[in-house]
Amino acid sequence: MTERSATAATTAAGTPVRLWDLPVRLVHWSFVIGIGLLWWSAENHRLDLHFKVGLVMLGLVVFRLLWGLVGSSTARFSAFVKGPAAIRAYLAGQKSGSGEHVVGHNPLGALSVLALLGLLALQIGLGLFAQDTDAVNSGPLNFLVGYDLAKDISEIHEAMFNVILAVVGLHIAAILYYRFIKNDNLVSPMISGRRVFASAVAAPRIAPLWLALICAIVAAAIAVWVSWGLPPFATPFSWDRPAAAVPDASSYM
Repeated sequence: MTERSATAATTAAGTPVRLWDLPVRLVHWSFVIGIGLLWWSAENHRLDLHFKVGLVMLGLVVFRLLWGLVGSSTARFSAFVKGPAAIRAYLAGQKSGSGEHVVGHNPLGALSVLALLGLLALQIGLGLFAQDTDAVNSGPLNFLVGYDLAKDISEIHEAMFNVILAVVGLHIAAILYYRFIKNDNLVSPMISGRRVFASAVAAPRIAPLWLALICAIVAAAIAVWVSWGLPPFATPFSWDRPAAAVPDASSYM
């Protein structure tokens, strides 16, 4: 099943508009679940699960970056990442009540999206080189750095998660502000994908799901490649590595 591309036709006021495509919604809620699992696994010393979820999150971040380049119009960075002038104009319009309806992320909300994606990318990148206190469990690229540097990276990795939680808290606070102060429900459209606007708006262009599938395959391939240690540049492929030697029983005598 594929999504049909939507035209830029104007949608009448009061008509549900397809705002967020399925890939954006799946990635959004996967981030929510993934961050929770990363916290829980770290707190309970389930590092095996922690590393697996981290690699899944790596694939999700790569996918979101790719989808931000070729995906639906509301998912593309070029559509919602604006400069300081656009942010000031948006805030002025909100203050005076004369601002137009924004279809997708508003210029201020774009900063939250970029902050969360950037922090997640940095956190995941640090985790690839991190190791536990005893150097028993480590990220797939830990072998590229020395013990002392890996230890420092691990400490930054742990502290960075608190920064992510703070940004997530601000994100939730903004959602609650829009919901109860401005009477604007931002959660429902991220679940259903549709939103009703009080005035006529241009319908977003929805990218086909086959394009999302290609992006997902590329993102998954990159995550697997990283989990293997970046062969052939850093390590051999798993099928080219020598088999581990099986110790002879006499060696235990």
